Amino acid sequence: MTSSEMTVGELIARLSACDRSAVVRQAMNPFFPMAHRLDRVLRATDGADRPVVYLAEGPEVDTRLGHLPPEVAVALTWQEPVQPSPRRRRRTAGGR
Repeated sequence: MTSSEMTVGELIARLSACDRSAVVRQAMNPFFPMAHRLDRVLRATDGADRPVVYLAEGPEVDTRLGHLPPEVAVALTWQEPVQPSPRRRRRTAGGR
């Protein structure tokens, strides 16, 4: 079976390279990138009776943490890198 979905084993392998004391957050919605605090791991089955694990945010309002840091949205390719606009000389009141 070829699948583009990440398995629990692949998630564990990727997480094992991370600092074990780091908090876990979920990046959601590429068109309005937001960060969410993970609260639950839920086991279920899909329509073909295959096991599926869901990482879910909690029901509390504070699980929505706000916008993703720009460098995270860029790394996920959800946003283009933004360069500051070039500085222009300020005009004086006389228009010069």
